[in-house]
Amino acid sequence: MTPANHESALVTYELDVEGMTCRDCERHVETAVEASGGIEPRADWRRRRVRFAAPPTFDPQPVFAAIRAASGQLHRYEPGQLRRLAPVQLDDESPDADADLVIIGGGSAAFAAAIEAHQLGARVIMIERGTLGGTCVNIGCVPSKFLLRAAEVAHLAATRRYRGIRSQLEAVDLAAHVAQKQDLIAALRREKYEELVDYYGWELLHGTARFVDPQTIAVGDRLIRARAFLIATGASPALPPLPGLAETPFLTSTSALDLERVPTSLLVLGAGYVALELGQAFQRLGSRVTLVQRRARLLPEIELKLAEQLQQALAAEGIRFRLGVLPQRVERVPGGVRLIVQTSDGREEALEAETLLVATGRRPNVDDLDLAAAGVELDARGAPRLDPTLRTTNPRIYAAGDVTLGPQFVYVAAAQGRLAARNALLGEQQILRLDAVPAVIFTQPQLASVGLTRADAEARGHRVVTGFAPASVIARERVELQPFGGVFLVADAESGRILGVQALASAAGELIEAATLAVHAGLTLADLREHLAPYLTVGEGLRLAALAVEQDPARLSCCA
Repeated sequence: MTPANHESALVTYELDVEGMTCRDCERHVETAVEASGGIEPRADWRRRRVRFAAPPTFDPQPVFAAIRAASGQLHRYEPGQLRRLAPVQLDDESPDADADLVIIGGGSAAFAAAIEAHQLGARVIMIERGTLGGTCVNIGCVPSKFLLRAAEVAHLAATRRYRGIRSQLEAVDLAAHVAQKQDLIAALRREKYEELVDYYGWELLHGTARFVDPQTIAVGDRLIRARAFLIATGASPALPPLPGLAETPFLTSTSALDLERVPTSLLVLGAGYVALELGQAFQRLGSRVTLVQRRARLLPEIELKLAEQLQQALAAEGIRFRLGVLPQRVERVPGGVRLIVQTSDGREEALEAETLLVATGRRPNVDDLDLAAAGVELDARGAPRLDPTLRTTNPRIYAAGDVTLGPQFVYVAAAQGRLAARNALLGEQQILRLDAVPAVIFTQPQLASVGLTRADAEARGHRVVTGFAPASVIARERVELQPFGGVFLVADAESGRILGVQALASAAGELIEAATLAVHAGLTLADLREHLAPYLTVGEGLRLAALAVEQDPARLSCCA
C-alpha cells in the first residue's frame, strides 16, 4: 500500500454486491471488475462484497455496469455502496518503509491478518522462525483431536456398549497412529498455510525476528522497517516451579502427542481442558491415569452438576482424581516418577506412575523479540500490554492470538488477527466482542459452554432464570446410552434473553454452535421454545432447556 499522498498511488476500494450466493458468483464478479479496470479483485460471496485496487481518480460506473452485465438467469448481481478504504493511519507516513505490515509468526492469527491486509492492498512481510501453521495444525487442535478420535474408536471396540454387538480391541499401535497423524498434519499445513503464501503473494521470511527500535526489526542480517507490526508468536506450555521437575523426564501436551508407546500408567498434573482430554484418551488406549490438581473441584467455572457428572463419567472409565492437593516435588524412581503432594489436612502422599504429563497452562512466546527496544511493555503475565483494540504501548505494534493470553482458541486468534490488521492499517478502533466465545472440552461426553455462567450473570446485576434438561430427557442421549449431563441454560428473567449455555452431552460441541448464535444475537427463551428442533439430535436439548425454565421436560411427549 503506497502512501496516500502520492497521486500515482493505487487505492483499495470495497464494493457491496447483492446476488452472490456461491464461489462461481465470486469468479463472475471478479472477472467483471477486472475487465472494467479494477486491479486484483477479491470477491467474498458470504459477505456480499468485492475488494479491488484502482487509481484514485477512477470512474466506478464501468465497474457497476460490468457487474450487472455478468448476471445470469440464476443470479442477478447488483452493485451497492462503494467505499474507499483509508490508507495506514500512523503519525509518520514512513515512505521509506519496507512494508506496510510486518507479521511476526505464521499461525492462525498471523495468516488471518495477512489475508485481511493483502485484501486491503497492503505490502505484507511475514516472519516465521519455525514451521508454518502455528499450534493448531501442528501440535494442538488437529493432532490432539486425531488422537482423541482414535482413542474413542479403541474404546468402542473394547467395550460392549450395545448388547447385540460383539467386538474386541486387538492392539494399539501408537507408532502407526503417529505416522498417520503426521500425514494429515502435512496435508493440512500445505493446503491451509504453505500454498496460501504463493496464492496471495506476500513475502515470507524464515528466521527469528528481533526489534532493534520502535519501527525496525532484524531478521538475521536484514533490517526491516515497517509502518505497522503484528506480534502473533503464540504461546507454549507453562511449567510450574516444582522442585525436581527439571531433573525428571516428563511430557507436555506437545510431546504427549508424539508418543509411540502407550505408558502403562500416567500422572497428569492439572485438570483443565488439555489434561481432561489427553487423560481420557490415554486411559482409553490402555494407561492407568490419575489427574492431580490444586483446586478442590473440577472445572469451577462450570455449573456444579455438569462438572460433577463429567467427573463421574471419566471415573466410570477408570480415571482416578486427586483434587484439592498441593504438589510438593517430583522424584525420579526406578520405572517412572513419583509426585509428592500435600493433602488438605497437611499430610504428604506419594503418587507414582511410569510417566508424568504436565498440563498446567500456557506462557506467551516473547522472549526473543526484545520488546523493550520497541517500547512494548509486558503485563503481569508476561504478555504484551494491550488496549481494547489490540494495540500495544507502541502505537505501531499490535498483538493477536495466543501470545495475548486471551481465550486460547484458534477461532479467537483468527478473529483477533483480522481485527488487528484493520486497526493497524486503516486506523480503525474496532474491539473484538468476546461475550459469546464458545468453548468445548472434547472428552466423551463433551463439555461445551458459551456466554455467562449463572454466577457471572448475577454478579452483573441480572435477575436470572435457569433451565436444565438432563440427559435422560434428550432422546439422542438415550439411544447413545449416554446417561451423564444435559443442557443448562441461563436467561434474563425480565427480557427472556439467553445469557449463557453449558452442555455435557455426546455432541455438545455441535449444540454449542446454535447456543453461540443465540447468545450473540440476543435470542430469547420464546425464540428457543418456538423454533423447530430436529429429533433425535443433541441440539434438541437447547429447546428442552428453554422449556425447563417453566415446566418439567420429563413430563412432555416427544417434540411437545
